[in-house]
Amino acid sequence: MRENKLHHSIDWSIVAIYLALLLFGWINIYAAVYDPEVKQSIFSMDYNSGKQLVWIFASGVLIVFVLAVDFRIYEQYAFIIYGFLIFLLILVLFVGVEIAGSRSWFDLGVIGFSGARLQPAEFAKFGTALALSGYLNSTNKRADEPIVLIISFAILALPAALIILQGDTGSALVYSSLVLVLYREGFPGVILVVGVILVSFFVVTLFFREDSFDTFITTVAILGVVSSLASYLLVNKRKKIKVAVSVFVVTLMLIFMAFSMDYILVNILKPHQRARIEVLVDPYKDPKGSGWNVIQSKVAIGSGGFGGKGFLQGTQTKFDFVPEQSTDFIFCTVGEEYGWIGSMIIISLFTTLLFRVVALAERQKSRFARVYGYSVASIIFFHFTINIGMTIGLFPVIGIPLPYFSYGGSSLWSFTILLFILLKLDGHRSQVLAR
Repeated sequence: MRENKLHHSIDWSIVAIYLALLLFGWINIYAAVYDPEVKQSIFSMDYNSGKQLVWIFASGVLIVFVLAVDFRIYEQYAFIIYGFLIFLLILVLFVGVEIAGSRSWFDLGVIGFSGARLQPAEFAKFGTALALSGYLNSTNKRADEPIVLIISFAILALPAALIILQGDTGSALVYSSLVLVLYREGFPGVILVVGVILVSFFVVTLFFREDSFDTFITTVAILGVVSSLASYLLVNKRKKIKVAVSVFVVTLMLIFMAFSMDYILVNILKPHQRARIEVLVDPYKDPKGSGWNVIQSKVAIGSGGFGGKGFLQGTQTKFDFVPEQSTDFIFCTVGEEYGWIGSMIIISLFTTLLFRVVALAERQKSRFARVYGYSVASIIFFHFTINIGMTIGLFPVIGIPLPYFSYGGSSLWSFTILLFILLKLDGHRSQVLAR
């Protein structure tokens, strides 16, 4: 396939969804910062909507560059790209500017771009996806091999640890989503299920910290014993003891986690992190502090009803009740002004995008492209699920953007590069030997 024929093999359905999300996001960024007394233009560079338009046009330049580069470059230089972005994550710890308690930004004003900032943590996502793909492609082993797991988790843990040092735990948690990629490549599903159970149990335990905790622990212990006995009686003879012991061990882990909850909250988590978790249980515990965002967000979305209040008619939006509404809480604007219908349209666009990305990943002939495709799906899925979940009170507020929708150049550019590298690889899949 010649390079000038690439446009014939590009998945235009994904491009169409990408453009639709950009358009809807831009319009909602304008609505989120709209002042009825000023009635500013959507193109005004004094407001976020005008600045976002610049980021969108710059994304177009990035797309041209990503598609123009030889597709083999991404595999050949995967670790170099990863290493460079790791260097930026280290550098920002020393020369970055601190915003909202996180030293995660380079101030580009020092080189002539007044007011502009760059967040390397956003770009590290596609760099890590490339490195993980490059490593798994270089080995013929499955992801359940101990050495493969150790190296894979090291690739994920390094950027996550550096981002935590910056004070941005939310962005660091994104890397946990890449465990789904390892599962596709052979990582034992039972370990993944146990991990989900432990995390879910951690959240459930929060609701019993003050009331009926002893009853809760007793119930868990009884269920654990009963499950162990049931497992022993129901499974085949060869696996009886193994399965029963596994269930019993998991039960002990759950009980240990429950008793260690207070220690984790008080001695390990920072005060603002602890407050966000406690707000998940009861946002009215601190309604004018850490619970304010969630309360106002839920009010905004709930007030939209079925069809919404209409474009620029959202009262919660118009009077700035929801902080960070053009970034982390942009979905509130959709819920308030377009209601259930608008919310479902956006959710449907993201769901369709995810299914399409997985379909592209599955049809790749090379392991590199397949792993990268699943990395793209995992990262977008994590952002989409957590961002919308935290606006409706299902997840703690961890401060991550809605892909292609929230205001911000670093986020938009990184997600654009992430997606279009996949489209480039997919467009040349016929030139790759199956592996």
